Order: sequence, then C-alpha cells, then structure tokens
Amino acid sequence: MLRLSRTVRFSVNPGASTPGAAIPGAGASHGPVRNGYAAWPAMRGLGRHYELDVVCRGEADPQTGYFVNIKEIDQAARRAALPLIERACAESPATEPGALMPGIVRALGSELVGRLERVRWRLSPTYSVEMESDDMTSVTLRQRFEFAAAHRLHVPAMSDEENRACFGKCNNPSGHGHNYRVEPAVRVPLRDGAPAFGLDDLERLTDEAIIERFDHTHLNTDTREFAVDGGLNPSVEHIAKVCFDLLAPRVKEAGAELASVTVWETEKTSCTYPG
Repeated sequence: MLRLSRTVRFSVNPGASTPGAAIPGAGASHGPVRNGYAAWPAMRGLGRHYELDVVCRGEADPQTGYFVNIKEIDQAARRAALPLIERACAESPATEPGALMPGIVRALGSELVGRLERVRWRLSPTYSVEMESDDMTSVTLRQRFEFAAAHRLHVPAMSDEENRACFGKCNNPSGHGHNYRVEPAVRVPLRDGAPAFGLDDLERLTDEAIIERFDHTHLNTDTREFAVDGGLNPSVEHIAKVCFDLLAPRVKEAGAELASVTVWETEKTSCTYPG
C-alpha cells in the first residue's frame, strides 16, 4: 500500500467567479499554464495564493509503477475544488475555511474514486485546515507560532563530566538560545456544517498558555516547568510535551481537541507530541 501526496498551487483572482471579468486570466478562462510550479491559475492583481495537499492511498501498477497519475490529481483539484473556493471567496469571504472542507473533499473524492485519503488546505505558509475522507465530521486546524528562549541542558543527577559528554555545547553554564516554532494541531468538530472552534480561538489560547509563559525567558531559571531544582531538562522533546499539557485543557474547554503539538528547535530539529 502506498501513500502519494501532491501539492496543487493556485490563485484566486479578483473577479474569478464572474465570467468575462475584467482581470486577465480571471473567470471561466484561467489562461495558459506557463508556470505550473508556482501556481495555476497564476496571480493577477491582488489575488489570493492557496495550496491543496491532496493525499491518495492505494497500490502501484506493477508495470507502470504508477498508483495515480499526478496530472489526474492536478486536474481533479482545479476542476472540482477550485470552483468551490473561488465561489466562496467572491460570495461569502467571511466563511470559515473548515466549513468548505466537506464540499472540497466530496468533490475530490468523486474525481479520485476510492483513492483519496485526506486533503490539507494551506491558506498561508503557517495556517492550514485538513480533513480525512473517511471522517468528514471534523477538521484539523494548524497554525504556527514563535517564541525566543534560552536554555541549558543539564541533569543534576549526572556529574559535570557526564553532562558535558552527553550534551556538549548545549551544557554551557550560561546557556544558549533558540527561536522556537510551535505548531498545535487541533481537531475541531463541525456543528451545522461549521467548525466549533476557529483560528482566533487557537491564537488566543496558544498565546496565553505558551507564548506569554515562555517567550524571552531562560527556561531553566524563569519557568516552573523547567526549573533547575525539580523541573524537566528543557530538551525539545520535553518542551513539546509541556506545551501540549499546558494547551490541551484550554482547547478542550473551548470545545475542541488538541491532537498534537510540534516544536522546532532549529530548521533541522523538531519533535511532535504525542508522536
């Protein structure tokens, strides 16, 4: 069994849902495909750039090696999903993106029969909503945040030599800093077709529970969770779990479920809890 993911980039341009619109490339005719990598339809005027991650699952053909032709995914996304998004942008731009996901997933599922597993709509480089094809009663909402903090990796029960051998430069007594990135993934039920929890809720709760608590601190000396005496060693693994534990009850109280929290310590190192 294979899982194939295809990212489809497109722009929703001014007048895109109006046939014969004045903006070149808008409306029913999107113009020629000149840069399919960047986006098609291409940006015209003050358009909106979106991405759909379309994930399919199945078995590869033993002769061609294909499970599904990626051109078929591209065509399905632009033929089935793009018109729904264009129409909503033109007619109801205040709609919560999660409310459109059942229609998008059904439309893609009718094109990619028996193969569609999930769809993730990236509305910005940091914000996305996702839906599974076999559970259209909820969406998963993700947003990224950042906080700057210093820490020192040191275990009091170990000798200084053991700490230096284990943690190297990260055991520097003065500590060192990171710009941590945090991405909560929240599973949100749909009620009467609309999500019961939105981006405003996620940003407010994450700011209160995590960012205000840890931003511009020395984790070992300024926080209870990672205190030198009795706290956790502030590894990225422990930071991810602590962030989850702090945020989960607030999200639950607001009517949703925290599925996971991912923390990036650097561009190359991240940890997700639960894994």
